[in-house]
Amino acid sequence: MKVRKEDKVVVIAGNYKGKTGKILKVFPKKNRVIVEGVNIRKRHTKASQQNPQGGIVEKELPIDASNVMLLDPKTNEPTRIGKKIIIDDKTGKKKSVRISRTSGEMLS
Repeated sequence: MKVRKEDKVVVIAGNYKGKTGKILKVFPKKNRVIVEGVNIRKRHTKASQQNPQGGIVEKELPIDASNVMLLDPKTNEPTRIGKKIIIDDKTGKKKSVRISRTSGEMLS
């Protein structure tokens, strides 16, 4: 899975095509992600101690990870992701980092 929690992504397919948001949660085994403000559904909840009023709660549900694309930090455009092996200056060990295919910018 090429996307991680806290990545800024754009939805490239489905009902929310074109919307951008931050990844809140990742489910690698199911290949699904929860994106902020995307795939919102209403849940009718019964009153409980945490929610004494009850009522209708809006909640983001997971979408398939193949329907999102990472945003390039430099150009803010959708980009593919690559991996590059660099040598860490402090420890001298090899380290694998994610890079943007369009600008070559290193991702967090």
